[in-house]
Amino acid sequence: MANSFRDLIVWQRAIQLTVAVYKLTAGFPESEKFGLTNQLRRACVSIASNIAEGYGKSSKGEYLLFLGHARGSCAEVETQLIIAKELGFGSSAAIPSVQSLSDEVSKMAVSLMKALRAVKTTR
Repeated sequence: MANSFRDLIVWQRAIQLTVAVYKLTAGFPESEKFGLTNQLRRACVSIASNIAEGYGKSSKGEYLLFLGHARGSCAEVETQLIIAKELGFGSSAAIPSVQSLSDEVSKMAVSLMKALRAVKTTR
């Protein structure tokens, strides 16, 4: 088991995703500052934050719940990236790599959830 949430590869990738989204959205129209830009950034921050918060909870059930929230935020990011692409926002070359990173984080969260469920809790 990791000594800290910072040791989790999924958390590290979520941070990379957040940085990539901040860079991508810096090129969005100013009119989207409080729209899609804000939504994407908040959703990405939520992914890493929920992974960390879940790690810090006192039960496996709570941890799984927060990983589920993180996965939901991944789906939110993926949806918003599709919208951004359809609207022609951001670099058309950068969006697929950000989408790929988001997909990777989502799959890693699912894998971590499966691994946690497989661990028998002892009292």
